[in-house]
Amino acid sequence: MLVSARLRRWLTGPKADPSVRLRFLEEVERRPEDDPKVRAAADAVGRSGWAAGLLSYQMPDGHWVTPGSSARELYLPKYLATNWVAIVLADLGMTRRDPRIRRTAELILDRWGQANEDLSGTTGEVCVTGNAVRTLLRFGYGDHPVVLRSLEWLVRTQRKDGGWYCAERATGSLDCWEGLAALAEIPEGTRSAAVRESIAKGAEFYLKRNLLHEGPVRYPPWFRIHYPNHYYYDLLVGLRLLTRLGYGKDPRLGPALRWLREKRRTDGTWALDAAHPDNDPARGGYEFGQRLADRVSLVFPMLLEPLHVPSRWATVEALSILRRVESDEDGPRDAAR
Repeated sequence: MLVSARLRRWLTGPKADPSVRLRFLEEVERRPEDDPKVRAAADAVGRSGWAAGLLSYQMPDGHWVTPGSSARELYLPKYLATNWVAIVLADLGMTRRDPRIRRTAELILDRWGQANEDLSGTTGEVCVTGNAVRTLLRFGYGDHPVVLRSLEWLVRTQRKDGGWYCAERATGSLDCWEGLAALAEIPEGTRSAAVRESIAKGAEFYLKRNLLHEGPVRYPPWFRIHYPNHYYYDLLVGLRLLTRLGYGKDPRLGPALRWLREKRRTDGTWALDAAHPDNDPARGGYEFGQRLADRVSLVFPMLLEPLHVPSRWATVEALSILRRVESDEDGPRDAAR
């Protein structure tokens, strides 16, 4: 895939975040981990840029915003508390090699995964569990007993149609992508037969729906690029997941790939459309009405880049997808980095 010299400088030069630089070198240029430029970019993540900024607000015990002894304090307020920051730091390339990440990971494992239990807790929600598992796998905790039990829970709770859902219902939803995304982080060589079968069923669930068909009408938020994703789905999320799993040549990705190419700006970049896919700004945060609970709470989107202008993160994500589509061999392959 041809990337102009100007675009490459924008994504890898001194003004680019080291996480973007790392993603471009690894996923667009396909440089190996021992490449000097890849090592330098990886070393810079957490020392400067977005990850360093988030880590500067970390409390000594690994918390953000709401310290305390309960599991709830890792989750609220949305999307500023520990759970949400950890998800983003894992996306940005942080691992347990950094002691600050170890503190946070151990906090999550302690609060959400007591002895002989998994991370599904009392709610059993795939969005929460899948995100936590994916985050911990990226951090480097794939051999932890709590993570292993949680992976078994994700396989066990997959619906017969191949999807997942957060409530009692027989069928899955495209919105509940976190289960498949967590399983995709397991290195190919260590996937059990049950995990491989679950991944194949999950991929087919998305491909049968072209990543975008669910219900009688088009759902507009899925056609907006946003980051952080937290637990929200959009077509960029679906394309990243399916192409990392090796399905880039599947013709059923065609409609989503056309959407991605149409979203490209004339300067070769992509922009973020929204910080939060469903709501408009209100009262300094985002007002989110919970009718069933008869209350209104405020959620606060985390925004790394401004909206509606060229986004380095959205651009490197899109280029990575197109690079995989152009170079994929037929059939699934290892998605873990």
